[in-house]
Amino acid sequence: MFKQIKQLFAAFDEQQPSIEQHDLKTAVAALLIEVMRADSKLDHNEQHTLTVTLKKYFNLTDSEVEELTTNAAGSLDGAIDYFQFSKQINDHCSAAQRIEIIELLWRLAYADGEIDPQEEYVIRKVAGLLYVAHTDFIAAKLAATQS
Repeated sequence: MFKQIKQLFAAFDEQQPSIEQHDLKTAVAALLIEVMRADSKLDHNEQHTLTVTLKKYFNLTDSEVEELTTNAAGSLDGAIDYFQFSKQINDHCSAAQRIEIIELLWRLAYADGEIDPQEEYVIRKVAGLLYVAHTDFIAAKLAATQS
């Protein structure tokens, strides 16, 4: 009987999906894409802001940005939460860099001229996962509106 229980638990452990590891670029791109998708409207200004942000932030070419966004979107489609992305950012970025990432998310959300409540929800959720204090969250939002 104990052997059967051990086999049952062993089979269960084998079936558990592992959390996919992403590099920092993919993690940031995925979160940016999630904000862009949040309002269910794909706006040209948001797409342009995404491309410019990734090129500037990671010093990428147009073809590298296209490849990165394709990979990040695919990873995002298969994700059940934001943890796999936020973990990479938390592991590789300082507090100041995490605040900067929140500001990038706000800038993308403002690219179409309005903030949808779903976009704000996603950014707020990500800020919590990145351990960004509420005061820094608000400061990043204000900085994004002024740029």
